[in-house]
Amino acid sequence: MDEMNSIPNEYRGLDVEEMRRRILEHKGRLGGKLLILGHYYQRDEVIQFSDFQGDSFALAKRGAESEAEHIVFCGVRFMAEASAILAKPGQRVYLPALDAGCPLADMAEVHQARAAWDALEKVGVAGEYLPVVYMNSSAAIKAFCGERGGTVCTSSSAGRAFDWAKAQGRRVLFMPDRNLGINTALASGMRPEQIAEWDPYAPNPGVAKEAKAVVWKGHCHVHTFFTEAQVERARRENPGCMVAVHPESDPEVVAASDANGSTSFLKKYAEDAPKGSTVVIGTEINFVARLAKENPDKRIVPLARSLCPNMFKTSMADLLWVLDGLGEVNEIAVPAGVSEGAKTALDRMLAL
Repeated sequence: MDEMNSIPNEYRGLDVEEMRRRILEHKGRLGGKLLILGHYYQRDEVIQFSDFQGDSFALAKRGAESEAEHIVFCGVRFMAEASAILAKPGQRVYLPALDAGCPLADMAEVHQARAAWDALEKVGVAGEYLPVVYMNSSAAIKAFCGERGGTVCTSSSAGRAFDWAKAQGRRVLFMPDRNLGINTALASGMRPEQIAEWDPYAPNPGVAKEAKAVVWKGHCHVHTFFTEAQVERARRENPGCMVAVHPESDPEVVAASDANGSTSFLKKYAEDAPKGSTVVIGTEINFVARLAKENPDKRIVPLARSLCPNMFKTSMADLLWVLDGLGEVNEIAVPAGVSEGAKTALDRMLAL
């Protein structure tokens, strides 16, 4: 991170009410020229100022559809990159905490993706594959997929991406989340033996020639924290409860649950649950806690307490600092050569 983009220390000691007043002043002064987007996993002190809350792609799309000149994305870097890629000419995107990355996105670097593709070419099967990359990935990986006929997907559209590849008679190279890839492949009708794993750090990872899907060995530590034993305990402690988890969880956890789906799906699942019911949710703790407050007519509890430390990095002070220096600090820009290929992959997702 550039020194010029490091938040000054004096912001850390500001009074909460002063920060709130100043942020609201910026919002009032800029009106429709400013759009603050808040991912579901953000803490309450930040999400209270968001104009829209949602999943990463829904927010990026919302920003591009707006007439705002300045889009402040309270999330992590890959989300702000996607917002910048989809943004209209003249729109500028900012990330309040530049060090808010995503370990999952970092588990697939573009040189590793090229190495995997080269391995498929060496065994003569690259032409049989389409690369599908999860939204939780860098702009460079999205561009890699776009340039090779592939697409981006979200956790809610992964199944459609697999079906899209199958309709073309192609197999899938899925990056970077292993669990989402396996859970989607199984849901699409593939058998476990038809799913191969690619470990980018193995000396000779190899490629299964007969595999219908090759899934990258990456993971989200927020969701691999959940276990089948935790689901069993939740059922013992809450007889008759409903259990729903994110599909980045291990396949055994998904199989033991009543439902699985994206963050938006989990939100609707909790909202639609019968009054008085107990709903156990397996995803990021800030989001689960907010669901519990927003749905007082039922009991919503976390499967286990799992925090995303990168989402937690964005504070009210970071948001205020970016608004104070709007146009001068923390702008996210994606190089044109990368942006074009990434947008191609994102446009294919929209077409699905």
